[in-house]
Amino acid sequence: MNLHALRFFAKVAETGSVTLASELLRVSQPAVTAQIKRLEKELGIQLWIPQGRGVSLTEAGRMLAGEAQRLFELEQRIEMNLERLMQGLSGKLQLAATYLPANFLLPRTIAAYKQRYPSVEIELTTTNSSQALELLVHFKADIAVVGGSDAEHPLLERTSWVKDDMCFVVHPGHRLAGAEATLADMLREPFIFREEGSFSREQLLALCRLHHLPAPAIGLQMNGLHETLRVVMEGYGAAFLSSLETEAFVARNELAKVHVKEAQLSNPISVYTRKEPLPPAARHFLDDLLRLFR
Repeated sequence: MNLHALRFFAKVAETGSVTLASELLRVSQPAVTAQIKRLEKELGIQLWIPQGRGVSLTEAGRMLAGEAQRLFELEQRIEMNLERLMQGLSGKLQLAATYLPANFLLPRTIAAYKQRYPSVEIELTTTNSSQALELLVHFKADIAVVGGSDAEHPLLERTSWVKDDMCFVVHPGHRLAGAEATLADMLREPFIFREEGSFSREQLLALCRLHHLPAPAIGLQMNGLHETLRVVMEGYGAAFLSSLETEAFVARNELAKVHVKEAQLSNPISVYTRKEPLPPAARHFLDDLLRLFR
């Protein structure tokens, strides 16, 4: 079916007049009439009957006019939805992040972004660094935010985002709370270790090797940040954690930092994307994200 001719017919059916239809379509009346006659010939059925200055639709014409209206309304919706996608006003944004940015950095940006783009669906997957990058490589994420890593990836673009200082924390009543201490003195405390492979655990052990000091005694091993924080807040041992993870508890005097000069370490947080252009919704989010700490 000739959709160009159908559009002309639909406009005549809507206005009831070839003259009005031609004015709205900005073509001559003979051109409108010729297109509709061509459509009738193609379909093998009469669609209209001239009636005075207007037209009267046949039964087939009325049926076709109704279907054409629905067709062109659908076309309009498709165009509108595509335009919204192109402007980043709708769509789906898939994020992958390690624990620290997912819990302490991204919520602020996500909340502000959703207020500006309420129709964009956001899915955040919290996982380890290698899996976050795998999701990105296999198009299951648009952006990956990874803590504890500044490694390059051959298929990805990396942008340095935040440098988060590492720190030693104890209970506010601990003898070292708020004090300066040597690393050797700090390591005499029993430690709550995170699980093997965690960034904070690897950083602490690397610090010990760098200064040729024995690793501290493992008082407890915890597989979660909140469990680790809770044990220290209850008065047992020390932990080596990110400042972002601990700052709220320090501010409420539920934890205290120990100032160790030999422990000037930072936790790099990087943003990764694929090398091809981002979808518009993801581009808006990345711009918001990078502005946050600049």
